[in-house]
Amino acid sequence: MSATDTEPRIEPATIEDLPQLVELLVALFSEEEGDFKPDRSKQEHGLRLILEQPNRGRIFVLRTDHKVIGMVNLLFTISTAEGGLVLIMEDLIIHPQHRNQGYGGRLLGRAIEFAKEKRFKRITLLTDRISADSQSFFQQHGFQFSKMIPMRLVFKDA
Repeated sequence: MSATDTEPRIEPATIEDLPQLVELLVALFSEEEGDFKPDRSKQEHGLRLILEQPNRGRIFVLRTDHKVIGMVNLLFTISTAEGGLVLIMEDLIIHPQHRNQGYGGRLLGRAIEFAKEKRFKRITLLTDRISADSQSFFQQHGFQFSKMIPMRLVFKDA
């Protein structure tokens, strides 16, 4: 942060943030050694679907006066098991130059606060199986392992 920046603040993302959000996702998917590969056009399309239709979810950003330095994506869905609305949390990322300063915890805290304010019944997330640091981070914030395991059917041509 430069001397002219104020303390980073958390706000809902806007369509104007789209280029910076794409950059964060490209960085995230470049770090992972798993299921996802960076593809700017796909990341932009997915983000645009959320930003242009707020009934699908929310994206919160952590921003300085000049730059988005973090984001979290919350998608809305319904759980018949819970009998109500639940969140799927994706893409919690802090720009590499701003890590280890508590910003991830602040962004996650805002996501949890939002879920409670709006009376969501649960937040579900997927974290990297190979990243003990990531798993520990979420456990420190109250998340627990589920007995469920993720499975996917990916449609290549869709």
